[in-house]
Amino acid sequence: MDAVARTAPLRRRLLVTIAGITAVAVALLIIPLAVAVQRLYRNEAVTRLERDATRVAATAPDDEARRPRPIRLPEGLNERLRVGIYGIDGNLLTGEGPPHSGAARQARDGRLHQRDEHGRLVVTAPIPSDEGVTSVARVGMPERVVARRIERAWWVMAAFALLIIGLAAFVARYQSRRLARPLERLTAAAQALGDGDFTVRARSSGVLEADEAGRALEVTARRLGSMLDRERAFSADVSHQLRTPLTGLLLGLESALERPGADLAAAVRTAVRRGEHLRDIIDDLLSLARDAAPNRERLDVPGLLEELRLRPPAGRPLEVAARGPLPEVHASASAVRQILGVLLDNAQAHGAGRVTVEASDIGGGLAIDVSDEGPGVTEAEDIFARRHSGGMGDGGHGIGLALARGLAEAEGGRLVLRRPSPPIFTLLLPASEPMPEPAPEDAADGGG
Repeated sequence: MDAVARTAPLRRRLLVTIAGITAVAVALLIIPLAVAVQRLYRNEAVTRLERDATRVAATAPDDEARRPRPIRLPEGLNERLRVGIYGIDGNLLTGEGPPHSGAARQARDGRLHQRDEHGRLVVTAPIPSDEGVTSVARVGMPERVVARRIERAWWVMAAFALLIIGLAAFVARYQSRRLARPLERLTAAAQALGDGDFTVRARSSGVLEADEAGRALEVTARRLGSMLDRERAFSADVSHQLRTPLTGLLLGLESALERPGADLAAAVRTAVRRGEHLRDIIDDLLSLARDAAPNRERLDVPGLLEELRLRPPAGRPLEVAARGPLPEVHASASAVRQILGVLLDNAQAHGAGRVTVEASDIGGGLAIDVSDEGPGVTEAEDIFARRHSGGMGDGGHGIGLALARGLAEAEGGRLVLRRPSPPIFTLLLPASEPMPEPAPEDAADGGG
């Protein structure tokens, strides 16, 4: 049996823990209290017996030792008392009691004495006389009377203890259910999340920690769902981006093989060039998929424009220009390269005439325009919508523009259609914050 099977459920553990702690606390309180009650009731009984013995000694004749005779008891004595007059030698002179009493013999010192004799609680009081202490009044009460009173008090205390433990168990059960239910819901939600259900929603339970954990799980589920959606969209976009150059490479090779007298060397060179382009696309997409760092390196805009100039669209003139000094931009070179690649492929497939790429400073950012001399688009409101079928084959713009827009937004920029006809697509990237100027003393130190 593993550790999980041996672990008790939270409800049971809380119930046992709270009830156990309450029982221990009640026992620690009840036991000393029961001892105190026992002593209190016994002391009260002794006090009453001392009072009654003193009354009997005060009314008894002082010559009882010389002339033993029945005495008249004071009024108001408890009928359960047994009263006897004893000599200082401890022998019974008159009244009720055992023939000999050790407590009576102790009273010769002229003080009250208390002890247990023959199942009774006994108090003796000396009877004063002119000759000193010659006789003793003995008053006894059955110990079971005091014991029954103590037992009744103990039963009442035990009933209260059981009531307290019962209330504690009830509260513990309520609290255990109140604490366990949110955790059980969190467990179920976590299992559903593990099964791929990203619609987890937190329910308020009134327990702050459980509510915070539920909200954290809900946020995590939403993020995982969004991440999975982005990964799926990215996978679809990547397959689109790879399929187009791969199809062109295969078509070029098949055409060269099937056409008599074709220049195979030229076809191979073209295939190699397209293969290298495909390799660059794969490297860029892998770099984008693996890059999780929030800080991007400085974008080499002139170098990126030079790469475009060296790889113009097939059979189309390309003009690349940079207008004025360009602002410093921090972005992923792979992402920007893919965005521009999508725009150039789109211009080659659907545009006409010269293709122009122009970079300029727009104040606070960098703008890269890609335009051609074609008829443009007539569905500007849906130009960036992702379509899963009928893209390039039926004159549409496929899902490449959707990928380009997503990459631009991931870099903190925007991709817009600035003019429908002739079309101008503009990639907007925010400029980096300027570095603070060095202080004069720093410059002096740097100069040696």
